[in-house]
Amino acid sequence: MPQPDISTNDADFQTDPYAFYARLRETGPVHQVEVTAAEYAPAFLVVGYEEARRALNHPGLLKNWASSQVLPGVATTPANSNMLEADPPHHTRLRRLVAREFTMRRVQAMRPRVQQITDELLDAMAARPGRTADLVKALAFPLPMTVIGELLGVPDQDRERFGYWSKEVLAPTTLPDGAAAQQKLGDYLAELVEAKAEEPGEDLLSALIRTRDEDGDALSPDELIGMAFLLLIAGHETTVNLISNGTRALLAHPDQLAALRADCDGLLDGAIEEMLRYDGPVQNTTYRYAREDMELAGTAIPAGATVLVSLGGADRDPGRYEAADTFDIRRAPAGHLAFGHGLHFCIGAPLARLEGRIAFRALLERFPDLTEDPSEEAPTYIGGSLIRGVTRLPVRW
Repeated sequence: MPQPDISTNDADFQTDPYAFYARLRETGPVHQVEVTAAEYAPAFLVVGYEEARRALNHPGLLKNWASSQVLPGVATTPANSNMLEADPPHHTRLRRLVAREFTMRRVQAMRPRVQQITDELLDAMAARPGRTADLVKALAFPLPMTVIGELLGVPDQDRERFGYWSKEVLAPTTLPDGAAAQQKLGDYLAELVEAKAEEPGEDLLSALIRTRDEDGDALSPDELIGMAFLLLIAGHETTVNLISNGTRALLAHPDQLAALRADCDGLLDGAIEEMLRYDGPVQNTTYRYAREDMELAGTAIPAGATVLVSLGGADRDPGRYEAADTFDIRRAPAGHLAFGHGLHFCIGAPLARLEGRIAFRALLERFPDLTEDPSEEAPTYIGGSLIRGVTRLPVRW
């Protein structure tokens, strides 16, 4: 069997990557795959649920590409000084410091503001002539962008370009564009950290600058830039696609939508989890690097190889979920991997869930006859194999 190419923007793959993962899973949970950048070869993709959980927390798979020697000619930047690109004990230290401030209490305190932003966006959407809108532009993008911007203390006027930079970092139009966007975003955040250090506010970034561990340890300037970089991108891109993917799933399954409308209080939390499992916002993880020769589910992985974990593939594994390709808001999807697993479990998951619950409840209440707009072209999917979502979602009511 030839090595599958997961870097492709082939329309069939983008429309239904789950069929691709299912075909791979028929012959095993781990496969060698082709990737665009030669320096990442050989690369392996994990599509089985149990194997994915092991890989996500495997001590032999590193996240710090600089220490792995995979890219010896590439210099690190302050943006790389974040938890996602760190291994223990450095990762443990970073996460502990961030967790001191990015708490459940801080997230819950944002509930009224998230509700206010949602209501204002839906007011504007309802006022549109023609009773049509692009739901990504009207709600899915501006809600989490505004929330994470306010959480970090990013000025209003800077958020639109933040959105552009983050999209280019995650799904670059070209590789040079992605590198340029990362540089610009890193430069901006360096200026923002400096400004917050001089004039701190009540935002999370100011709190991270002030926080000290019991032994006096604190985040360095580069670590502050790296953490702001991670929180900004991960804190809004995932929720954008949770809202848009979840809406598409509901509209494509009228029986599930009707059930949720009939019992929103009882079914909403489970519906959010099923949206995450069924068509989550992160399709595949960023790279991990084999510290030494190892074996994963019977597949030999040489030292220095790269490993990608397919969160989307794992969450559709019929060995874990009965009728895994069926969207069922009444199922118990506990243990899904949409937010990862283990050391690198998404620290922003509570915020994404909060925004999702508020957004879907308000959307269903305000627009009881919402449907996809059949007069518009089919949605275009975000390129690449990292993020799962659409660039626009035309709806009408």
